[in-house]
Amino acid sequence: MTELTTDRLLLRQWRDSDREPFAVLNADPAVMEHFPAPQTREQSDALIDRNRPEIDGRGWGLWALEVRETGEFIGFTGLSVPSFEAHFMPAVEIGWRLAKGAWGNGYASEAARSALAHGFGPAGLDEIVSFTATPNVKSQRVMQRIGMTHDEAGDFDHVRLPAGHRLQRHVLYRINRAQWEASQ
Repeated sequence: MTELTTDRLLLRQWRDSDREPFAVLNADPAVMEHFPAPQTREQSDALIDRNRPEIDGRGWGLWALEVRETGEFIGFTGLSVPSFEAHFMPAVEIGWRLAKGAWGNGYASEAARSALAHGFGPAGLDEIVSFTATPNVKSQRVMQRIGMTHDEAGDFDHVRLPAGHRLQRHVLYRINRAQWEASQ
């Protein structure tokens, strides 16, 4: 089972004890501001259930994120294969979702750098993308801090959102192995 560590964080396999705090995080309107709606407990649990076998089978996925010093679960960070059609597919995406109480500590960038290193190292990926709704400036800043570049020509309307939805337009960021290696 693949675990990643940083100075302050542990990216690890999901535990049953993560279910309750993850459900609380996914039900928080502030955390889910740039998603169509907060998630139900069933939707939250389903995300955990999808990621456990991905991490076990591939050696990567959306890892549970824990503060090493305290053992506190604060969300997830990791790599995934998007499950919708888009012009940039097939692709591997890097993403994160943290509890509001963990915001502003640099945890998303720290964990994402570790996930990128794993993606371009042991996972052998050539490119990693990230995307978010245009209004989600905070996630875009994380993408920039971890060395990703905005591919303006790649911006797209998310197919799972209806025309005119406030979150329909998405920005696309990319980083390839050569760019990652040059930044190290």
